[in-house]
Amino acid sequence: MAKRDYYDVLGVSRTASADEIKKSYRRLAMKHHPDRNKGDGSAGGKFKEAKEAYEVLKDPDKRATYDRFGHDGLSARAGGAGGFSAEGFGDIFGDVFGDIFGGGRQRGSQVFRGADLGYELRLDLEKAVSGDSVTIDVPTQVTCETCSGSGAKKGTEPVKCTTCGGAGQVRMQQGFFSIQQTCPACKGAGTVIGDPCGDCHGRGRVHKTKTLSVKVPAGVDDGDRIRLSGEGEAGRNGGPPGDLYVEIRVNPHKLFKRDGPDLACEVPVSIAKAALGGEIDLPTLDGHVTLKVPPGTQSGKVFRLRGKGVTTVRDARQGDLFAKVAVETPVNLTAEQRELLQRFEDSVQAGGEKHSPRAGGWLETVKRFFDRISP
Repeated sequence: MAKRDYYDVLGVSRTASADEIKKSYRRLAMKHHPDRNKGDGSAGGKFKEAKEAYEVLKDPDKRATYDRFGHDGLSARAGGAGGFSAEGFGDIFGDVFGDIFGGGRQRGSQVFRGADLGYELRLDLEKAVSGDSVTIDVPTQVTCETCSGSGAKKGTEPVKCTTCGGAGQVRMQQGFFSIQQTCPACKGAGTVIGDPCGDCHGRGRVHKTKTLSVKVPAGVDDGDRIRLSGEGEAGRNGGPPGDLYVEIRVNPHKLFKRDGPDLACEVPVSIAKAALGGEIDLPTLDGHVTLKVPPGTQSGKVFRLRGKGVTTVRDARQGDLFAKVAVETPVNLTAEQRELLQRFEDSVQAGGEKHSPRAGGWLETVKRFFDRISP
């Protein structure tokens, strides 16, 4: 099975900084650590995959090799310690060592892949759960239409670089070694522009804001990314364009907090209803449901409503809704209400632990504590 791209594994762009790579790895390591996912056989594999990607991308030398040659380049690099692939070794070092013996490969003008771009898309929870089609405006660099990316004025053409003879590379003699490097005159293009295009000024690309339609799948969560292939910056010298990574940011919700497929909310309940029991009209993303509160419900009690959560892009199963009871103390009482409440309190106190078992147990614990510390 082919290895996944290390940047895709960590969910970062190819231009990500070392801090961004480290931050993403830590998030994934915590999410997929086997100790936190017991019973999930796939978590261990994802954890190892993230660790392998991080070990490469955190090392500047390994990252540079990977960016240029991919997984095969790393295999050849590792093979040097005790057996290597002749093909991979030659791909990496043939350009340098081949010149020593006059066998170096002739290289033409270099092409450059366009840079990847990132875009932060903010969504309300409802839109993230149901999915949506969103139009976004992305500032980028596109191929100049006037010169078709050549950089030369319309009606003219770039001419072959006289420094490198159109190869895009020049050879530098350093003693016994003959080393090829990018031509300083044409910057590897193999051509130079005598009369530059008036629109792009010889760069072959111009700044433009592109309007794109992004299809957001149902169930996306905060931090998820959508890749739009080829929608990044245009390449140079005929190189392919980069990709656009749309990162989802879900706005805080007034009622619900989301944890993967599950939702949580806090439900205020009056003292009387908590003591006597009753029914509460509880909102969900699918509409209202009735929650039955049993008599004697305490503050902090959590009710689980199965199937009232959400789905995710990775799992079509519906999560649950967890409703936490918060018994609300009445405020701004009238004199009559205060009198009634005091009579009620006196009646409850007269019943002792019969009516307040937790309070009675707590007082007994306090008494034993002070008995132990008394001289």
